[in-house]
Amino acid sequence: MEASFVGNFTKVLRQNIREYGMYIALFVIMVFFTIFTGGTFFSPRNISDLINQTGYIAVIAVGMTLVIVIRHIDLSVGFLAGFLGAVAAIVMVSLHLSWFLAILLVLALGILAGMITGFLVATVGIPAFVATLAGWLAYRGALQASLASTGTIIIPDETFNAISNGFIPDILPANSAFLPGIHKLTLILGVVAIVLFIVSALNDRRTKRAYNFEVLPNDMFILQLVFVTILVGGITWIMASYQGLSWTAVVVLGVVLIYNFIASRTVLGRHIYAVGGNPEAAALSGINVSRITYLVFISMGFLSALGGVLIASRFRSATPTAGTLLELDAIAAAYVGGVSAAGGVGKVIGSIIGALVMASLVNGMALMGVDQSVQYLIRASVLALAVIFDVVTRSRVQ
Repeated sequence: MEASFVGNFTKVLRQNIREYGMYIALFVIMVFFTIFTGGTFFSPRNISDLINQTGYIAVIAVGMTLVIVIRHIDLSVGFLAGFLGAVAAIVMVSLHLSWFLAILLVLALGILAGMITGFLVATVGIPAFVATLAGWLAYRGALQASLASTGTIIIPDETFNAISNGFIPDILPANSAFLPGIHKLTLILGVVAIVLFIVSALNDRRTKRAYNFEVLPNDMFILQLVFVTILVGGITWIMASYQGLSWTAVVVLGVVLIYNFIASRTVLGRHIYAVGGNPEAAALSGINVSRITYLVFISMGFLSALGGVLIASRFRSATPTAGTLLELDAIAAAYVGGVSAAGGVGKVIGSIIGALVMASLVNGMALMGVDQSVQYLIRASVLALAVIFDVVTRSRVQ
C-alpha cells in the first residue's frame, strides 16, 4: 500500500510538475523566511500586509497571463495604472466626484486604453512590444503632465482608501465571549470556501468519470483535498487572528474567480488558449483571432485600471512615479506562475501564486535586511529559473 502511495505521488508530481512546481517554490520560500526571520514573516500582521501589498500586482498579473498566453506582451500597464490612479485622485479632489463614480470613470478609461492597444495590434498589425512601448511612453508622459501643477495629490476619501487598507466588518465584536480577538466572519468565509472547493472537486471528478476521462487516483485525490483544506484553513486562521479578510483580498479573489471561470469553463477561454497554442490553426478552425486579441487587450486595460485604483488607494495618494516597473513585476509573476513564453499555456491561479512568490521574496528579504541590489539579483535569478523550467519541461513533453 505504501509503495502504491509513493508511486502514485511520484507519478502525479512528475506529470503535473509545471503546475505543482510553483506551489512547492512558494512553500519553500515561506518556510525559509519564517525560519530566518524568527517567525516574523509568518506572523498574522505580516501575512495580512503581504496580501495587501500583492493585490495590485496580482490583479495586473492575471491580465498579463492571458496576454502572454496569446503570444503577446504589454509594457504599458505600469504607467497606465499609475496614470489612471492619478485620474481617480484628480476627479475626486478637484472635481469632487464621488469615489464610486471616480472608479467607474477610471475603469471605462482602462477599457478604452485596451481597445486602442488591441486596435494597434490586431487591426493595424503593429507588434505588441512596439505598440505597448509607445503606450508606456505616452502614459508616463500623461501621468507626469497630469500632476505637473500639483505634485503628489493626497486622497482624503476614506471609503476609497479603505479599498486597499481596510478590512471587511465582523458579525460580532472582537471582544465578544466567543473566540475573542478572532475575526468570526473571516473564519465562516474560510469554511464556506473549503466546503465549496470539496463539493466542486467531487462534482468535477464525477463528471470526468462519466465521460471516461482520466482522474487522480483515490489516494492522491484525498491528499489534494486534505492539502487544500489545510492551506486554506491555515491562511484563514492567520488572517482572522489579525483583522480579518481585507478588501484587497476580496477584490483579488473576485478577479481570480471570474477570470478562472472564463479561462477554464467558457468557449471564450478555449479560444484564447487555442489562439495561443497555434494562431494559424485557430484561424483555420473558424476562430476570429483579431477579436480574441481585442478582448484580451481590453481585459488588460480594465485590470490595469483596477490595479491603478488599488495603488492609489494603497498609498492614499497619486504620485508622478506611481506604477514604475509594475509591468515588470506583473510579467515576472506571470512567468513564475507557470505561463509559457511560447504561448498557449498558463493559468489564472498560477499568476496569483507567481505574484505571491515574488512579493514573498521582496518582503522576506526586507525583513532580513538584505541589500536592495542583492534583492534584485535574487529576483532576477528566480525569474530566469522559471523560464528555464518552462523551456525544459516543454521540451520533455515534445
